[in-house]
Amino acid sequence: MPASYAEAYLPVLLQLLIALAVAGAMLAASYLFGKRVKNRVKDLPYECGITPEGDARQRFSVKFYLVAMLFILFDIEAIFLFPWAVVFRELRMVALVEMVIFVGLILCGFVYVWKKGALDWAQAAEPEPLPSGAEAELEPSRADAA
Repeated sequence: MPASYAEAYLPVLLQLLIALAVAGAMLAASYLFGKRVKNRVKDLPYECGITPEGDARQRFSVKFYLVAMLFILFDIEAIFLFPWAVVFRELRMVALVEMVIFVGLILCGFVYVWKKGALDWAQAAEPEPLPSGAEAELEPSRADAA
């Protein structure tokens, strides 16, 4: 058992100093001994071996961001399952009922998003067809134009 507070944290401090020294030594060695070849091919952005197309500032579909936000939302909600699993035996039936309600609400949100079509990437957004007779209302009559 360490005699003082400083002795308790001495191994952590030593490990931190050793890790910083090793990282610094590797960076210095790569800077000193590494090759520096500058050419047009090396300066191109790398996209998984595919030749890059277009501009880096191109617009993405809103569905991309929507799916990303939904992933984060459902991922964070799934994190709440871990503390519940830890205390489940202590809380017993109360915890089970609360978690069934929680998961039910998550599933309701998932079904809502699914039905709204937020997860359908393959379908292009097509306008809904107008009911019969509505097309005539949209076109100005020839008598009004004269």
